[in-house]
Amino acid sequence: MLKILLSAPNGRMGQALTRVIGDSADAELVAPGSRDFDLLIDFSTVDGARNALALCLEEGKGLVIGTTGFDEQMLKAIDSAAVVIPIVLAPNMSVGVNVLFKLVELAAQVLGNESDIEVLEAHHRNKVDAPSGTALKLGQVVADVLDADLDTQAVYSREGQIGQREKGSIGFQTIRAGDIVGEHTVIFAAPGERVELVHKASSRDNFAQGALRAAHWLTDKKTGLYDMQDVLDLKS
Repeated sequence: MLKILLSAPNGRMGQALTRVIGDSADAELVAPGSRDFDLLIDFSTVDGARNALALCLEEGKGLVIGTTGFDEQMLKAIDSAAVVIPIVLAPNMSVGVNVLFKLVELAAQVLGNESDIEVLEAHHRNKVDAPSGTALKLGQVVADVLDADLDTQAVYSREGQIGQREKGSIGFQTIRAGDIVGEHTVIFAAPGERVELVHKASSRDNFAQGALRAAHWLTDKKTGLYDMQDVLDLKS
């Protein structure tokens, strides 16, 4: 039985994980603050993830991180920690979204050089970071295929007389409204045709199921930094 500690059990994802793990036959939750755990799952805040990382390093336990919005310093800390403990870091734990990453990679290989590319995302009104980590990952997938630097090619806002679209730019559009769980669309628009790849989440339980799948996958790993593409064997 896999003993799992949650860093934010009362949050939206914490509640979804509590439901999913409660229905699982081979995993159980431990009480908040317990040191008797096999692995920690973090869907919290940047500070919460920093504390979770420190605890797992201290205890020598694995860590699944779904929190987003990290700066370079935190990403380097995670990378360094992965030399000591096993970590799955993914901006989106949904199996469907990770299939979307793969489909976007394929589309970028075939259409990327001839298309205008836009990434659209929508989330609930309480989400604090924008664009979402998933949207940024989708943009990075495209940039990697095109051998481009996302930092210089990304366009995050448009207003007024902006002039003609620059070739090779990757646009991002953000919506924050109501209780939208999560929607992502990548558009490849070429003269005469347009391809749209879309994922829409209607429940947080699918993210929780993916996080639990990552937790089980991580149990036989001693060290290393992984993502959901590794968990789902989508890199082969």
